[in-house]
Amino acid sequence: MKTTENLFENIKGELIVSCQALPEEPLHSPFIMGRMAYAAMLGGAKGIRANSVEDIREIKKVVNLPIIGIIKRVYDESGVFITPTMKEIDALYQEGVEIIALDATNRIRPDKTTITEIFPKIREKYRDQLFMADCSTYQEAKEAYQLGFDLIGTTLSGYTESTKGKSLPDVELAKRIVEDIPIPIIAEGGISTPEELTSMLEVGVHAAVVGTAITRPMEITKRFAERIKEYSYKEA
Repeated sequence: MKTTENLFENIKGELIVSCQALPEEPLHSPFIMGRMAYAAMLGGAKGIRANSVEDIREIKKVVNLPIIGIIKRVYDESGVFITPTMKEIDALYQEGVEIIALDATNRIRPDKTTITEIFPKIREKYRDQLFMADCSTYQEAKEAYQLGFDLIGTTLSGYTESTKGKSLPDVELAKRIVEDIPIPIIAEGGISTPEELTSMLEVGVHAAVVGTAITRPMEITKRFAERIKEYSYKEA
């Protein structure tokens, strides 16, 4: 418990940087993600969120920060792809990460279970592991708390069928969860500016994860290029 309390205290009010690149992206490489995480640490990040055992292993060589580990894997006939089955949880546990995050939405998982059915088995198997619930709604967050998750993230708001089109970052969701659920709430999803980060901290989240706005230069470049196009069109 002492170690858990120290971990939570160390990330309280701090920035966690998501260092991820999917296979189809230019920066997809464990070495590059390791350097990205190192740069984030030098910039002041107090935690890293990372995808895949290979990336996590490389990141651990160069930074001494707590890691939220995930494995993104797409299975047929399921929209759940963030640490979707016990296979991915087993791999992350064996590699060793402080926190394992997984999709905790109410969607049917690749193994045809719901999070309500599968998480008690996960918790029974790994009693000493911290688990973070990536949620999209207040109801999912409440269920995750009742199931015994250690942290809750707003990660999937705007990315599920029932929340598609929501304005991000979802400050309203974060505020409601913080007010009702007495475990660390992690703001994540759509935080693009320091001002948006501040708006999340002001409602009392424990910490915040920022990814695309810091570690995905292709997407950052697209935002600027689109603005150039809009400006050119207005000037024409």
